[in-house]
Amino acid sequence: MTEYPKLLQTVLDTTRPRELAEFYRRLLGLSYRPGDEPPGDGGPDEADWLVLRDAGGANRIAFQRVAELPRPTWPRHDVPMQLHLDLTVTDVAELHRQRARAEALGARLLLDRHDDAEEPLYVFADPSGHPFCVFVA
Repeated sequence: MTEYPKLLQTVLDTTRPRELAEFYRRLLGLSYRPGDEPPGDGGPDEADWLVLRDAGGANRIAFQRVAELPRPTWPRHDVPMQLHLDLTVTDVAELHRQRARAEALGARLLLDRHDDAEEPLYVFADPSGHPFCVFVA
């Protein structure tokens, strides 16, 4: 029997790990790995590595501090995106609801194809500039 590696999590580089972790925590309904929660004393948060988990405790997405991060210029290729997340929703009404949520959380709309009959979708940039798609599955 062949054994395969198992994907633990997807890691996003960012200059602001807490800000990006909070964005995805709220967007995807995830929670922090124990010990990664924001500091309760209101002091500075200098975390270099944060992990978000799903309701079952599985790691889903992690955030790693980097000194600088050029923002992807998608759809131009001056600075390629190199990675993006695909998120799905059940119908067009939910697609519109999630657009409003994403933008309220700090996402920037890059492409609006909500009226595409075959694949309604939005493409956003998260607060660090990483593109992600939300489409009807």
